[in-house]
Amino acid sequence: MYRRQFIKNTMFTSGSLLSGGLGLNDLIANTPVERLVILHTNDVHSRLDPFPMDGGRNQGLGGVAARASLINSIRSANEQVLLLDAGDIFQGTPYFNIYNGEPEIKAMTAMKYDACTMGNHDFDAGIENFALQMQKASFPCIISNYDFTNTPLEDKTIPYHVMRKGSLKIGLFGLGIKLKGLVPENLSGGTIYLDPIEKANEMAAFLKKEKKCDFIICLSHLGYKYREPNQISDVVLASETRNIDLIIGGHTHTFMDEPTVIKDKSGEEVIINQVGWAGIRLGRLDFEFNGIKKKKMIKSHTVVISKKTFN
Repeated sequence: MYRRQFIKNTMFTSGSLLSGGLGLNDLIANTPVERLVILHTNDVHSRLDPFPMDGGRNQGLGGVAARASLINSIRSANEQVLLLDAGDIFQGTPYFNIYNGEPEIKAMTAMKYDACTMGNHDFDAGIENFALQMQKASFPCIISNYDFTNTPLEDKTIPYHVMRKGSLKIGLFGLGIKLKGLVPENLSGGTIYLDPIEKANEMAAFLKKEKKCDFIICLSHLGYKYREPNQISDVVLASETRNIDLIIGGHTHTFMDEPTVIKDKSGEEVIINQVGWAGIRLGRLDFEFNGIKKKKMIKSHTVVISKKTFN
């Protein structure tokens, strides 16, 4: 009995000393809060200009000038900001037909994107062209489930990326949709498609356990959700994996007014978000991290991009 009491008292005293006399809850409450703003786009499809003022429902919306102004405004008000894209940068306007994606990549470089993944339409001018255009980018293309061995994209993309934002260690990886039936073989150039759920579990576990990341993001071009039960989507991905905190999606052009939250295989929450297409919206997710385990809280905003945004 005396031995048990001695151990109990020693543990209490040690805990009090380590925390300066504070309990665990007090220690967590007094840990500085780390804030992170994540901005994201998907399926912009070469829309460099706003939609024309032709009476259509999207008239005046989008455009890289308005997007850049909005991003700069958010960066000026927040210390830690990530800017990400979930693929299909190319195809959809004459800019791509004439210049093969060069102005799109230059615009993203000027806006200081941190990373992107690859969509099926990014193969539309051939795998050699995507490799050429990415050489002009200041940001990496992250894709984990395409094997580019013996193709022009070999060693031109990366399977994961780790970034520091303040004291936070952010891990990113990317997933692309199955190319068969979407991309002709002469354009994909021998790219081998790998199972996205297997790669996601592999990458997320590696980033969590080996790289010790505080927050793990998947840039996905799988699509938000499908009626076909055997088709892998972001919703399926979230439920069949572990260690992913956030999925930034693309491909299905889904306008989400707020994120979806799905429980993963460990019962942890995975946040999914996507912002339609054509650069009409900029996704914004605000996170706060505090405490010893860096608990996270979320606020979400979807911002429609137009000149009126800044009036």
